[in-house]
Amino acid sequence: MRYFLILGMFIFLLNPSISLAGDDGGDFAEDAPEEKTETESSKPLPFVDEEYFDFSSEDEALENADNADNSDNRDSKKSTPIKMDKNKQLTDTLKETSNNTERTPPNKKAKTWINNISVKNPLGMFDDTSKSPSENSELTLDKMLKNVRNKKSTRSNVSVFDISGVMLRMSLKQVDETMKSRGFKKIVQKFQIPNFIKWRNEEKCRNSGVVGYERLDSCVVESSKKNKQQYVQMSKYAKYETKEEIEVRFTSNYTENKSYKISYRSMAGSITGNSQKATYLRNIKIYDFWKVINQKYGTPDNKNSITWGLGGNKPYLKATTGTLVLEDPMYQELDYTRMSREDQRYMNTNLYSF
Repeated sequence: MRYFLILGMFIFLLNPSISLAGDDGGDFAEDAPEEKTETESSKPLPFVDEEYFDFSSEDEALENADNADNSDNRDSKKSTPIKMDKNKQLTDTLKETSNNTERTPPNKKAKTWINNISVKNPLGMFDDTSKSPSENSELTLDKMLKNVRNKKSTRSNVSVFDISGVMLRMSLKQVDETMKSRGFKKIVQKFQIPNFIKWRNEEKCRNSGVVGYERLDSCVVESSKKNKQQYVQMSKYAKYETKEEIEVRFTSNYTENKSYKISYRSMAGSITGNSQKATYLRNIKIYDFWKVINQKYGTPDNKNSITWGLGGNKPYLKATTGTLVLEDPMYQELDYTRMSREDQRYMNTNLYSF
């Protein structure tokens, strides 16, 4: 008995949670389960729900997130539950709720590049200031193309071009002075008499008793000079150092005997031979020719035919390798017209008296 008491006290000292039963004299009983101290790591995590983020519903949370990015465009909306009516179908109820919901108007201040594309006439450069905005807004592609085609031409005004200083509608005196200052010498000069005057003067000389071709021709020339009807038709100049020639043609005295065609020719590029030296020199001179053309006259208006000008019957400049032609066809036609009028004036003769 003493042995059991000593053993029980030893066990009690080792494990104080075990106590004696009490009055029944000698039985031991086990107390409540062992209590353990709870640490922060052993505590369970709290349950996180929607109220933790202060959101009333999932829809409201999504709307608030959208409003954070686009706060200037629209206000947040709250979803309202749909009231169901037992006497109506689901589709009818949805239609009524969709019509009754308030829609936020779009922000008029928010403009993007898409809004600019949606306008009727984004190309404001083609607007006509004389028309109203409504007429300009109805500009179609066909009208736009017509406006582009009807714009003023940017072609070259060849009437101000020159070849070695000689320009169109210059007098013979001005051409001679310009060619002399550029180092050219006059080598050929040709005079001409209009045919209708020449033939009439021949008739007069024959009637006056002139016989023989040379005498008849001399009589016609003297009569034409006396009446100032003879003019310089062509004058040619040459520069032997650079192998260049310029030929200038003039109109009659009815248009003040002025230049209407200037032809330039260079023999520098016409080098014969197939040797490396001849090929090199020929290519260099041809390259220099077109380089100077580009520097002086610019890009041609017609690259296929290499011409400058406004087109039609107006002055033009045409270039080929080693040659240039500056001509005014309109001025030449004017000279023909005035000669025709002068010819009609001579038709009123008094040869018939019946």
